[in-house]
Amino acid sequence: MNNIGGLLIDLDGTLYHGGRMIPGADLLIAALRKAGIPYMFVTNNSSRTPASVAAHLRGMGIEAEPDEVCTSSLAAARYIAEESPEATVAILGEEGLIQACSEAGLTLVAEAPDYVVQGIDRSFTYDSLARASRWVREGAKFVLTNPDLMLPADDGVIPGAGSLGAAIEAASGIPPVVIGKPEAHLIAYAASLLGIKPGEAVVVGDNMRTDISAGVRAGCRTILVLTGLTTRDNLEDYQRLTGVTPDEICEDLAELMGMLGV
Repeated sequence: MNNIGGLLIDLDGTLYHGGRMIPGADLLIAALRKAGIPYMFVTNNSSRTPASVAAHLRGMGIEAEPDEVCTSSLAAARYIAEESPEATVAILGEEGLIQACSEAGLTLVAEAPDYVVQGIDRSFTYDSLARASRWVREGAKFVLTNPDLMLPADDGVIPGAGSLGAAIEAASGIPPVVIGKPEAHLIAYAASLLGIKPGEAVVVGDNMRTDISAGVRAGCRTILVLTGLTTRDNLEDYQRLTGVTPDEICEDLAELMGMLGV
């Protein structure tokens, strides 16, 4: 694949599974650094700060710095700050979202916000739902970091940000602006952090429904790696479901390195 301005690389399922590195992930990132190919780690995870994401990667032996990480929280905060720099924001979320909104210069409030921004929130309560849905009905703009309905956990799966967002939407009657994959906002923002246009970027990921769909919507080229959710057995089903096709498909990260020439 030629004329790559930069790579936008998914994390879970692409470089690791939970706390276990996928074989070749460390070699891939080291080779990209050596070759001088720009890249950004791009994740729907809204709870972690870039520093904690980078630390998680380094703990598995993958070179990473905070400024190489773009989260859905960063993209959500930037979306609001660009649309309304003086906005007040009520946050339903965790450390990553709180830090991102604060650093974007937004004013965090507990009542009558201009925006309700919501991510994964493991302290979410009925009162949270009641307040957030009331604010949205009263005119606050509803921004959802990412639409993931479920997340992997040690004992199976747990509700994700999308499940909480679905409750607020049901109670308010108003759908959110969705920032994370499969929508284009996160990918477009990550490309901007590399100083490139989406058409110059290549999205690398394992998930047809999120990574590849988001890349296509943003106008990027895409590479599907069969290291996680999508496999040869379910690829055709996902293609029919999403209506998209990746530009390239790699069996593993070693094949990806060969395709990139690193």
